[in-house]
Amino acid sequence: MKTVHIKSFGCQMNVYDGQRMADILSQQGYKETASPEGADLVLLNTCHIRDRAVQKVYTELGKLRELKIAQKANGQHTKIVVAGCVAQAEGAEIQRRQPAVDLVVGPQAYHRLPELLAQTGRVVDTDLPADDKFGYLPAPTRKAIAARGISAFVTVQEGCDKFCAFCVVPYTRGAEFSRPVAQIMAEIERLAAAGVQDVTLIGQNVNAYHGEGPDGTVWGLAQLMGRVAEVPGIGRIRYTTSHPRDMGDDLIAAHRDLPQLMPFLHLPVQAGSDRILAAMNRKHTAHEYRRLIDRVRLARPDIALSSDFIVGFPGESHADFENTIALVDEIGFASSYSFKYSPRPGTPAADLGEQVAPELMHERLLRLQERIEHHRQAFNHAMVGRTVDILLERAGRHAGQLAGKTPYLQAVQIETQAHRIGDTVRVVIERAGSNSLFGRLAELPAPANKELAA
Repeated sequence: MKTVHIKSFGCQMNVYDGQRMADILSQQGYKETASPEGADLVLLNTCHIRDRAVQKVYTELGKLRELKIAQKANGQHTKIVVAGCVAQAEGAEIQRRQPAVDLVVGPQAYHRLPELLAQTGRVVDTDLPADDKFGYLPAPTRKAIAARGISAFVTVQEGCDKFCAFCVVPYTRGAEFSRPVAQIMAEIERLAAAGVQDVTLIGQNVNAYHGEGPDGTVWGLAQLMGRVAEVPGIGRIRYTTSHPRDMGDDLIAAHRDLPQLMPFLHLPVQAGSDRILAAMNRKHTAHEYRRLIDRVRLARPDIALSSDFIVGFPGESHADFENTIALVDEIGFASSYSFKYSPRPGTPAADLGEQVAPELMHERLLRLQERIEHHRQAFNHAMVGRTVDILLERAGRHAGQLAGKTPYLQAVQIETQAHRIGDTVRVVIERAGSNSLFGRLAELPAPANKELAA
């Protein structure tokens, strides 16, 4: 059997795409391997969202070139494939900079991998086809699903029509496309039958979902999640990533009405300054974002929030940055992602003047991350003493431990011999570490020596 090594960079959608490419290649006789050494095929599934992510790809390709030469000396012909968003944006440049690459395939064309790999010579396929690639993807085997664990990502929507000034997604993933409800449900039912219990619906702008329903009408994300909640075995539902402009009343109501929908919402704001938000073409103000959060919290008081932030967007002043800090402190996000602005070729922001000096961006990022971490730790420490449901997902760090996640995506370690992966257990949180929570089964008494709990 031939072997393939797949390495995915970036977002959850790339993780999903990497798994689907593995499913395609398994039908061609390829077995996944954890290492590129000795692999017949090495596939990099790439991310173009920031320049640093792109440079990681070229660094990796340099290493793979040396590996390919070494394996050829031993009589093995290794093919190198670059897939994903860097492939879509820089197909010709990849081939120019790295002749060792055999195939470049964009994220909308990977369903054609078998025919592309069969071609001779160096191949580039970065078309944005009109046909639905999902209709061509093979269903993963029950064995493959089980090997990936009890949590799964399911792409329900791709592309974006928002055209934020800093973002390459509309150019690398294309216009918004929503999969039909029946197709999504068939995939989720297969996952559930193989033991998946925790499903995250993903898309570049997932709450803009508008897929064809089984009744022929257009369904939104809230209606879709209501149907997912009916699948036996699916106990936890999440979705990411969302845009504030698409957070409608029905979606807010779903957080109130669907017990399976976890009380955690990732809702990127990007900045706290109206002037910068307008320059970013975000189409919402900081005030509108705050009032939206108020409505969500009114519907689901125990909800935890996460966000994305960009510092150093062109023209960002000290006052603009202070507005972002104020928003972070006011809302108190449970977690967030934050990055320095990275000019992406072809986006409107790349041509703007008033670029912020790198050292100032770095200084602002450190300060923002300090505030984000402060609120994350505060949220984690507020969990101590609470009893929560934990879905056990894997073995823990030490013998006799199992690890799982709270409804808020916090990692939890517990000591147990009585439960197995896949069980949902009631856990008393006893301690908050820097990145994990530690607890005991609720049916067990607290240790007499309190120091043992720590």
